[in-house]
Amino acid sequence: MSFAMKIYRFLLVLMVCALPLAGFAQKVKDYKLQVVETLPHDTRAYTQGLFFHNGELYESCGQYGSSSFRKVDLKTGKDLRRLNFDAKYFVEGSCVLNGMLYILTWQEHKCFVYDIATWKFLGELYNPREGWGLTTNGKDLILSDGSTKIYFLDPQSFAVRSFKEVTIAGRPVPFINELEWINGEIWANVYTQDFILIIDPATGNVKGRVDCRGLLPSSLRKPGTDVLNGIAQNPATGDIYLTGKYWPKMYKVKLVEKK
Repeated sequence: MSFAMKIYRFLLVLMVCALPLAGFAQKVKDYKLQVVETLPHDTRAYTQGLFFHNGELYESCGQYGSSSFRKVDLKTGKDLRRLNFDAKYFVEGSCVLNGMLYILTWQEHKCFVYDIATWKFLGELYNPREGWGLTTNGKDLILSDGSTKIYFLDPQSFAVRSFKEVTIAGRPVPFINELEWINGEIWANVYTQDFILIIDPATGNVKGRVDCRGLLPSSLRKPGTDVLNGIAQNPATGDIYLTGKYWPKMYKVKLVEKK
């Protein structure tokens, strides 16, 4: 990584962590994590998308030559079913809407569509942007492309219905990555950062910041262990799970507001 990129990442951390600036009425709540349960996670999984559907955990994993989509046993971290992709594709975020599974690719401008019940391939949609994160509010597909924007898309055509710019205290936040729709809000990983943003989907304003620093202990980190990425809520229980790329653990967590 270049020196310039390191400086940029440092400044990004300062911006994400900083309190709202004077002159802005926007209020941002700060949270820390309480770990409720620690679960195994496949260290070969470069986690891009993570979600529950009908009480089952699903995970999309990236990297050229090893991209996959998996149904995962939550208690063991092992694959119950797996779909591997051609080496020319780098898989990113994924979600289910109206019984259809949508799987993004990073730079290949494709979103693959499957029947989630049978895993039968139904076709593909054209994505003119990069594909990073994907979730749904039950009506739209919601996509991030690594920029400061979140796009609300027609699930049939992938056409943009609307978009919002993600801001903290009026300042745009870049590198919006994996997304999850939780209780009417968008939770988002910021690529390379140990913070999760809670975003108002109507405005793009950040309502909350979740401090995830130290979630994976340094004792469990190896040279190949990568960044925090992966947010999933089980709608059946309300439980929230977090993990990261090549992490050995997944965590069921609760938020505790900082005083």
